[in-house]
Amino acid sequence: MSGRIRVAVVFGGQSAEHSVSLQSARFVLSALDPSRFEVLPIGITGEGRFLVGGDPLKSLSGEAAESKSTELAVTQAAAQMAGVDVVFPVLHGPHGEDGTLQGFLELAGVPYVGAGVLGSAVGMDKAVMKMVFAQAGLPIVPWRLLLRSELGDDALVAARLAGLQYPLFVKPANMGSSVGISRAAGPEDIGKALFAAAQHDRRIVVEQGVDAREIECGVLGNDHPEASVVGEVLSSGEFYDFQAKYDGSSGLEIPAKVPPAVAEEIRGYAVRAFQAVDAAGMARVDFFLERGTDRVYLNEINTIPGFTRFSMFPLLWQATGVAFDALCARLVDLALARAAERNPGGQAESPR
Repeated sequence: MSGRIRVAVVFGGQSAEHSVSLQSARFVLSALDPSRFEVLPIGITGEGRFLVGGDPLKSLSGEAAESKSTELAVTQAAAQMAGVDVVFPVLHGPHGEDGTLQGFLELAGVPYVGAGVLGSAVGMDKAVMKMVFAQAGLPIVPWRLLLRSELGDDALVAARLAGLQYPLFVKPANMGSSVGISRAAGPEDIGKALFAAAQHDRRIVVEQGVDAREIECGVLGNDHPEASVVGEVLSSGEFYDFQAKYDGSSGLEIPAKVPPAVAEEIRGYAVRAFQAVDAAGMARVDFFLERGTDRVYLNEINTIPGFTRFSMFPLLWQATGVAFDALCARLVDLALARAAERNPGGQAESPR
């Protein structure tokens, strides 16, 4: 590939994590070396309209009414993206991290950073993700799946939750950044928690709580992924909710103070989780480390982790020796290598 690599950075989106995406995009845009990359920022409004030209990030942030971004229909946006070498999605949650955008890019024939349609969809859906993890022999906490339409039947809900011990954590199946998650300390809390999750998805995951430390690990690569050092979330709240993740009030300890053998166990599980869902490029894998036993439970995988200044994923790789600008460049290279490997007759440049 001669000349600069044309990279479309796509951000914003229609999910509840729109504002988080804007924070992440600001850092990715600043990290892509202009001597190597020609960057095309593409914003997506909360209504699903695409913005190009001018400064879409400022337009979506409400910082500059005169940014002169142009609104495009989806078909026009596809034509814009078809003219670039690679797309770097910085979208969190539904309609960005769940395989929908990835399928759109597959149809457009454009390489993109991160997991494909399958890996993105499985990584987004907490219920299917847990089923895949269990099939792969990975350790997970006891859990149940409920539907929004079942919530009016108290007897059915009670029967479905039988065997789980409080506290319980109640989550929308398809949502990230801890949006819609509640902790139910006892039976008196479960109705409200289920209702809160049902505002975000028709499928609801209920997990048994564990008295545990929250440990996270970054994964980078394609067919031969590598794990970062592990880090610990020192949450300022009752649990690591949306506010604690993005207001800077929670601490991050990198590397985490865990025994070396436990750190290696977690890193091994992180790679296995990445491979189990057929992820690619990047992921952050989250774990519970039970206090008193050091037993490890796999919580979830995030195929488009946050890239804000408070985000664990880039900080983990920085501690592993990969600076933020090098990390973003590596992700573009991995996307191009994966596209070449998938193209019949294509030559993958670097399988790692």
